[in-house]
Amino acid sequence: MCVLNLDIMDYLLIGHLTEDLQADGSVALGGTVAYSGLTAQALGHKAAILSSCAKTTSLEVIKSIPLEILEAEKTSQFRNISSESGRLQYLFSQAKKLVPQMLPDQWANPAIVHIAPVFDDVDPAMLAMFPTSLRCLTPQGWMRDVDESGKIIPKTLQGLDKWLSYAHAVVLSKEDLQGDLAEAERLAKLVPTLVVTDRENGAQVFFGGTKHHFPAPKTELIDDTGSGDIFAACFFHHLWHHQNAWQAARFAVELASRSITRKGLTGVPNQEEIQKAHQLALEQAVYG
Repeated sequence: MCVLNLDIMDYLLIGHLTEDLQADGSVALGGTVAYSGLTAQALGHKAAILSSCAKTTSLEVIKSIPLEILEAEKTSQFRNISSESGRLQYLFSQAKKLVPQMLPDQWANPAIVHIAPVFDDVDPAMLAMFPTSLRCLTPQGWMRDVDESGKIIPKTLQGLDKWLSYAHAVVLSKEDLQGDLAEAERLAKLVPTLVVTDRENGAQVFFGGTKHHFPAPKTELIDDTGSGDIFAACFFHHLWHHQNAWQAARFAVELASRSITRKGLTGVPNQEEIQKAHQLALEQAVYG
């Protein structure tokens, strides 16, 4: 393991860093923990990442974030292909699964913990490990299976209700749910705050027994890779600071929409965008 500055952290991310295969054969660092980690850092947090990958994976782009890496033979590697029917995704390799025993003692009580699986890479029991933290979850990686070709196919969160009930806030996409908003209604009864993102249509928030839709501003789409991860970190950050799910949604929708105007990890919000989104969020009406 490689350990750096374990005691300096208030936003902990747990999940696999990935290598995303590009059309030209090169690889780019990815994974929710990378996108959300850099976003949390931009928002002023002292972020840290617990992950697993091969020692050959370049981590230069996230060198400013303290890491604990369980060395694996291979890094989790994906290929994303855009199509008229939506994104096609393939899994080619996988690093080691992250389990509670790997958690450093110094990281037991962060202000925010963000459980961020990309493909069954995090033990759901991790959600029960942080009694004093805001426990946040992006469960996308528990909603994926593969066929014989390695193509990612969807599955449900069936069987995980026990662990989901430990989460304070959950962010997933309409695509993750295969469009099943009845399942969103069911999940909303298990957790205090549930958000369903819907690309250019914004997001729907379930909180306090009610729900509200937050439309997204129109922006030019360059690359939406990681936009959901940026949304999640922005939402969790604002929810922790202000305890207002509606304002957090407005803040996150605004910044995620700006992120798609740039490619890859350069979509992480800048300070000017953060300040503008913060003002918009504070103007958001308080529902309920």
